[in-house]
Amino acid sequence: MNIGFIGMGTMGAPMAKRLVEAGYQVTVHNRTRSREEPVAAAGAHRAASPREAAFDKDVVITMVSDTPDVQAVVLGEQGAIHGMKAGSVLVDMSTISPSATRKIAKALSEKDIEMLDAPVSGGSEGAEKGTLSIMVGGKDVVLEQIRPVLEHLGSTITLVGPVGSGQVTKAINQVIIAGAYGAVAEGMALGLAAGIDLEAAHRALSGGAAGSWILTNRAQNMIENRYPLGFRTRLHRKDLNIALDAAKELGVAIPISAYIEQLETSLVKRGFGEEDVSNIARIVREQAGLE
Repeated sequence: MNIGFIGMGTMGAPMAKRLVEAGYQVTVHNRTRSREEPVAAAGAHRAASPREAAFDKDVVITMVSDTPDVQAVVLGEQGAIHGMKAGSVLVDMSTISPSATRKIAKALSEKDIEMLDAPVSGGSEGAEKGTLSIMVGGKDVVLEQIRPVLEHLGSTITLVGPVGSGQVTKAINQVIIAGAYGAVAEGMALGLAAGIDLEAAHRALSGGAAGSWILTNRAQNMIENRYPLGFRTRLHRKDLNIALDAAKELGVAIPISAYIEQLETSLVKRGFGEEDVSNIARIVREQAGLE
């Protein structure tokens, strides 16, 4: 199975490398061409455009930052749609608008190209280890056709409904973790203000009902007040805006997410958008007088 992979960012590059290491013929493309080099060094071919990366491939995977980026690399003048063959599958693993996803799928279907929207959760660690949770929208038969590819990228692969459903599920994911980041940040600030042994408290909390991935993997960032990647704050803010737009369309109030989005907007404006999203603790610490 020949694979085109478009998007060599923090997530895409390690995912593409895993497919190369699994023995697939992988052709990669990235807008900033230098980011292709580490994956090419592992054995991938390089392409000058999304169209070239997608040419005559069985599967094309996109992993780029935002809705306009996916629209450009798939439907643009040099987009993947112009290189893909009938019967092939485009798998968009980015996090984008559900409604835009459905429009892209319709355009692809007119050329007999299938689409799955398959956004992921698990951060850069999950991308490197192949332990991502993959939320898939599309046809069951198409998912089963390419499941062997996805199994090298994620440990949980779940079909959640028709095309667009994966993006809705990812929006739910980002809403939930937004609240969790805020709650863990507040809890750590409370412990710092009280002067307790937060290392011991962290261990105790992780073993009880408060235990979560974010508590286990990001509370230490908040204790030390340093925020290595991870997942960029500016990208999580983008994801929350997608969720807020979807909630507005559906008439659902999500005030916790709206509050966290405001905190992240402030962090981005202050120049902290490239840090891990656990840096929400920066503002919580400041509001608690700990800085």
